[in-house]
Amino acid sequence: MKFTITRATFIKTLNDVARAISTKTTIPILTGLKLVLSDDGLVLTGSDADISIESRIDANSETNDLQIESTGSIVLPARFFTDIVKRLPEQTMTLDVQDNFQTVISSGASEFTINGLDANQYPRLPEIVSDDPLIVPADILKQLINQTVIAVSNQETRPILTGVHLQIDNGRLIAVATDSHRLSQRTLELPNAQDANYDVIIPGKSLVELGRTLTDEIEQVEIRFADNQVLFLAGQTAFYSRLLEGNYPDTTRLIPTSSTTTVEFEAPALLAAIQRASLLSHESSNNVVRLNLDTAAQTATIYGNSPDVGNVEEELTFNSLTGENLEISFNPDYMKDALQGVGQTTVSVDFTAPLRPFTLVPSEDRDHFIQLITPVRTY
Repeated sequence: MKFTITRATFIKTLNDVARAISTKTTIPILTGLKLVLSDDGLVLTGSDADISIESRIDANSETNDLQIESTGSIVLPARFFTDIVKRLPEQTMTLDVQDNFQTVISSGASEFTINGLDANQYPRLPEIVSDDPLIVPADILKQLINQTVIAVSNQETRPILTGVHLQIDNGRLIAVATDSHRLSQRTLELPNAQDANYDVIIPGKSLVELGRTLTDEIEQVEIRFADNQVLFLAGQTAFYSRLLEGNYPDTTRLIPTSSTTTVEFEAPALLAAIQRASLLSHESSNNVVRLNLDTAAQTATIYGNSPDVGNVEEELTFNSLTGENLEISFNPDYMKDALQGVGQTTVSVDFTAPLRPFTLVPSEDRDHFIQLITPVRTY
């Protein structure tokens, strides 16, 4: 096996695949990067058993400048190989697999020889075929991921909550995540998937890595489901993830259907104010900020406090404020994550009681995105 390629092209693909490679694995060969060279192109594969990423460099693409001398396959130690490739001196590199899987990597005057492994020992990826796969715009899928993974749990005591619950039915995709302190739910309309019916839980860590591979050049993503796997096809990259087993809790009953106090803010302005208030709250052991809404005086005031440092008080500007007076405390980090998910728009914050969860919804898209935050008891 021998080929020469433009190093920048190779590194771009290598970076995508390396996201799935972990040094902490019970299967030693999975610490390696698998390369398979055929007359059609070069395929790189990385896996940690939970996530597998396979990316292809097409031999027929002029920009890749892939010159194939002889085909074959090899598994190389990912960490050493990646460090070597990124430090090579010239714009092109040559990889030559010789006897006993010894691999020579050369570029200009630099030459490395490293020991590889037999690619036949590498676990095979599952074949996931679908007659009617889901097609989702890549930018919308990336936005959905960013808006929901913020609420997944990082506590392994309840593994099911470390995933995002996806339900697809009647041409709608509903994605929801909760760590029991906050919840984020995003809905997509899929008019071309009226017959699709799925109920799966995808690990949040998998979706974070998938989101990082969805670059601006990718226009759409094909999604295929199997018994315990999901496959995302995006451009020249195939992204596999295992699915979590179990029943996700019914979150529909957690979302309030009415409110007693409603205030509408410009999301960027509210985010900036909470960032200022949290400068002091982070110095306190409980990390809480307080919001006071006075509907009679039409004022909204936020407070941050640290006994060791000091306190901050700020009058907030808002578009509208209706309902009953309210004073509520919450974790500012949850609020910042929620507002960053909303983006550059107005946000409606609906409250029912000082100790009951409150919701944030973008005013222009109330039916497709809602977030819920549980307040903090301070007395």
